[in-house]
Amino acid sequence: MTRRRQDEPAGGAPRRLAAAAVLAAALSATACSPVKEYSRPEVALPKSYPGQADSVGTVAAVPYRSFFADPDLRALIDSSVVNNHDLRIALRNIDFAKQSLTVARLGNLPTLNLQAGASSTDYSGNSLRAQSTSSLTVRDYSASLVASWEPDIWAKIGNRKKAALAEYLRSADAARAVRTRLVSDVAQGYWNLTMLDAQLDITRRSVALSDTTLAMMRLQYDAGNVTSLAVQQQDARLQAARQSIPRLEALRSAQENTLSILAGRMPGSPVKRNPGLDRSAVPDSLGAGVPLELLRNRPDVRAAEEALMAQHASMGAVKAMLYPSLTVTAQGGFNSTASGDWFSTPGSLFSIVSGSVVQPIFRRGELVAQYRQSGIRRDQAELSFRQAIIKAVGEVSDALVQVRKSGEQELFSRRRVETLRLAARNSRLLFASGMATYLEVITAEGDLLQAELDLADVQRRRLAAVADLYRSVGGGWQD
Repeated sequence: MTRRRQDEPAGGAPRRLAAAAVLAAALSATACSPVKEYSRPEVALPKSYPGQADSVGTVAAVPYRSFFADPDLRALIDSSVVNNHDLRIALRNIDFAKQSLTVARLGNLPTLNLQAGASSTDYSGNSLRAQSTSSLTVRDYSASLVASWEPDIWAKIGNRKKAALAEYLRSADAARAVRTRLVSDVAQGYWNLTMLDAQLDITRRSVALSDTTLAMMRLQYDAGNVTSLAVQQQDARLQAARQSIPRLEALRSAQENTLSILAGRMPGSPVKRNPGLDRSAVPDSLGAGVPLELLRNRPDVRAAEEALMAQHASMGAVKAMLYPSLTVTAQGGFNSTASGDWFSTPGSLFSIVSGSVVQPIFRRGELVAQYRQSGIRRDQAELSFRQAIIKAVGEVSDALVQVRKSGEQELFSRRRVETLRLAARNSRLLFASGMATYLEVITAEGDLLQAELDLADVQRRRLAAVADLYRSVGGGWQD
């Protein structure tokens, strides 16, 4: 049996054992290494995109007002940037994250609370209180200010600040990503609407031309030069062309409604636009830069990295929960057993200053599980960041190919239209002089109509590829 020293007060041994246990727990916690500072993961990016020279600059730095030459398109994008509801929701997310950041920045300040209370306790006659005093009722009145402060020894509060800042930056870049996508969608929708205008104009001109050809064939039929079958076939072709007009008008109306929704307006309002896809000029130089610039220009890639930074800082804050926490508390105010003496000075004044160290020892594995979960979240965020980079490189590569190949298609389509226009004109002249059959006229006019419709679609696809390239390299969010 352990004997107590003569000069040792009763209960001294248990206190020493408790202090030793707390010290051992603190030393074991301090032996754990804190989470390292964040550093960007190594990403093996190629030096250039396929078919793109390293020295070519990027169009991402060009504001959309300078990139798009069409004033009507610029006005439509301006309206969408201000009124689009998806973008406004994303901007409100920034305000929400800003409030969280403000709270986190004040984490090092002490808390201050005002407490006031009154209590009355009645004891029975057999209680210890009744045996020690003549009063069986005890009243207590108190009012005090309580201040509490926790030093940020293990960077728990600091990591929370970093996480809140990263989340704020992520929300801002997420809004920029919405704006980049919005600019591209509006431009592509505008050019699709212009293409439908062009196709409607082509179809109406084809209807007028087919009607003239039908009238000419009827004269030939009256003269006995063509059969009724030829007239019927041309009439059927004319009706087919007329049938396509309502379909194109319905598509145009739907596209106008889509653009109105993007611009935050009620559907049904007209969209002002310039006629003809040839007037939708874009810059001649469409450099994509180098893949490394995506880390700076693409807001969605930046948002993915900032989400990783937030998870990394959160992991540090969670790990700090495993360490001892020191709390300093100061309390001062008035206390009295009589309500009349509650605020009398100096008799009712009191003050308390205390400090406590808490080291978690057994929490049913909650803290360790939370730390491991935060590590898993951090790993997931890193994988998402890497995936965002790979996806961005792929989108730029695809857009570059589309711009180049659609440009080649447009060149060949223009040549085809020029050739077929000449062929259609010659076929009508030859038919009028009896040197060509009605079948040759119908074939030439049908080929010309389809070629002109295809040219309008190719022009639209080339411009859409340009807008997609502008978005994929991170353009559209710069003012």
